[in-house]
Amino acid sequence: MSAPVKKFAVGGIQAAVWQNESKEGAQFNTISLDRRYKAKDNEWKSSNSFKMNDLPKAILALQKAYEYLALKSIEENTATL
Repeated sequence: MSAPVKKFAVGGIQAAVWQNESKEGAQFNTISLDRRYKAKDNEWKSSNSFKMNDLPKAILALQKAYEYLALKSIEENTATL
């Protein structure tokens, strides 16, 4: 699996931006969202379930990912002019 293009962490919440390619060769991005936590055995784990107090952090991480992609899109469109 390849690495994400960009990661945005807010506390234990992380949004990762991934670059993908369709079967036809078109490029597109997706975003994954997860919560990192330390388990009782002191190992770091990941979950895609969120507690109520995680939601503001998840929203902020997703906003940062959206802003990154929106600015990247503007830059790419400006470069083609």
